Amino acid sequence: MDSKKLAGLCRDYADNKKAENIVILDVRDLSSVTDYFVIASGTSEPHLRAIVGELTDRLREEHDVRPLRTDGSMQGAWVILDFFDVIVHVMRTDARERYDLEGLWGDAARVKAKAKPAKVKLTRRQASKKRVRKAGKK
Repeated sequence: MDSKKLAGLCRDYADNKKAENIVILDVRDLSSVTDYFVIASGTSEPHLRAIVGELTDRLREEHDVRPLRTDGSMQGAWVILDFFDVIVHVMRTDARERYDLEGLWGDAARVKAKAKPAKVKLTRRQASKKRVRKAGKK
């Protein structure tokens, strides 16, 4: 799988579990170790577990991709998932501020997220008409 696509999937899966302040750093020109860092914050140990679980489970089930190594623990403040070309850092907010990876890799370009289509909220009348049309087609 293309490393940029993998980084985007990691961002999306972390977002599924409401990870905060998700950033992708393109470090290809700065590092020989990896292509992208994905950095995401969680608010508590259960939140970190949920984010890491979503990432590892969905990548394994849907794309047959597993991390080569995992470091850190859910009881700690920082978990690293090493997918070789993409390294994912899931951190509690306080640890993220302390270690400041974005500052350390400040020369790295940030990969922008694709805009998600806005959800349109229907009025009651529009929703009712939609249900009536659907029922008429059956």
